[in-house]
Amino acid sequence: MKQIITAPGAPAALGPYSHAVQVGDLLFTSGQVPLVPETGKLAGDTIEAQANQVLDNLEQVLNAAGLTFDDVVKTTIFLTDLADFATVNAIYATRFPPAPPARSCVQVAALPAGAKMEMELIASR
Repeated sequence: MKQIITAPGAPAALGPYSHAVQVGDLLFTSGQVPLVPETGKLAGDTIEAQANQVLDNLEQVLNAAGLTFDDVVKTTIFLTDLADFATVNAIYATRFPPAPPARSCVQVAALPAGAKMEMELIASR
């Protein structure tokens, strides 16, 4: 059975999608860009500020489902510039356990709202 997860502490969706969908023991999040929930604006111009906001937003979605970063099994990161890869890796490593989830990272031409980064994840109970 499919359950829609809405996270009160995450920014409102920019389109017709849910923050996350839970099916059985799996949670699939929509991609989060670095919007500040209170303002709907980008967290800043730097990749550091944006990466931290993306992770904060995903943490809110996980928490709304009763999960944490420890429950994440797969992430996908979208960057507009792969030169930011090392910086994002350093910030990413602070949020995930010593045995991190599987991950993909790709460079894209553009992201919603002019973001430098977007991230989605899959978690398991």
